[in-house]
Amino acid sequence: MIPKSGRLLAGCLTVMLAMGGCGETEKSVAPPPANPFAAARVGADSTLEVATWNLEAFPKYSPLQPGYVAGTPTTVDLVAQAIEGLQVDIVAIQEIANDSGGGPAFEQLVARLPGWDGRYQNTDRYINIGFLFRVDGGLRFGSAAHILNAYDDTFLRIPYAMEATWNGVPIVVIAVHLKAQESGTADEAKRRESCLLLEEYVNTYYAGVRVFIVGDMNDELIDGPDDNVFQNFLDQPESWRFTDLAIAQGPSSGWSYPGWPSHLDHILVTDELFPALARSGSGTSVVPLHTFISGGWSAYDRSISDHLPVVVRLVP
Repeated sequence: MIPKSGRLLAGCLTVMLAMGGCGETEKSVAPPPANPFAAARVGADSTLEVATWNLEAFPKYSPLQPGYVAGTPTTVDLVAQAIEGLQVDIVAIQEIANDSGGGPAFEQLVARLPGWDGRYQNTDRYINIGFLFRVDGGLRFGSAAHILNAYDDTFLRIPYAMEATWNGVPIVVIAVHLKAQESGTADEAKRRESCLLLEEYVNTYYAGVRVFIVGDMNDELIDGPDDNVFQNFLDQPESWRFTDLAIAQGPSSGWSYPGWPSHLDHILVTDELFPALARSGSGTSVVPLHTFISGGWSAYDRSISDHLPVVVRLVP
């Protein structure tokens, strides 16, 4: 026969196993807040995704900016959630702002993204270009550097080139942010010259390599030949392709710059990527991130950017 004290001890052990303790109430643990951008996912482990995203004076909403409400999500918070939700491999970022703490905020953003790294080089311009990229998959970073430095006045923001491999295959992503302002101006001429310089550079240094040229190019793909700054690329469909051309030709509701509206953010690839682009499951999209948060476009524009990301997905 088990003594009474033994029966009490056995009972307590039974309760401990069932309830997690004896004489204590079970504590509930609140689940982590859901990522509102999880439903925006476009990436997969077996595919390569390259995105371009103008983050408009990043960070647009932070304790350093007037009007910030203490305790509300900052631009860094929201962009980190968005990138985690999208599950892409490379993001070319434009408008990392010098005058609003963009460099430190970029470092904070990288730190907020487990399995990611980033590169950003400050220049004397008030806004700069950077890369975010995954390091926990098939992508292997090689180097990142500014190119065409002698043409600072033409580009205004010097192009930033990233060399990497994806599943052992060399790729190059050149991020650009071409000169703004309307048609018929000296700025339009600079955009046209920038495109000619990029074509020459890729043909000289990256012949035969899978190359992406991505970014806010500040002009329309669908302008007529006399006004189209991209005509040198469009005239060579056997060598170059804008993967977002169908988006530019489509309804304005699908464009990357809704406030105008216009479609200014583009992804251009060399012919080495045409076979992957033609495979079932490949494609390009403007991701309507504003539809995934409370407050819609006004909240997105206030806290994140006035541009939406453009993503190309390639099936190997």
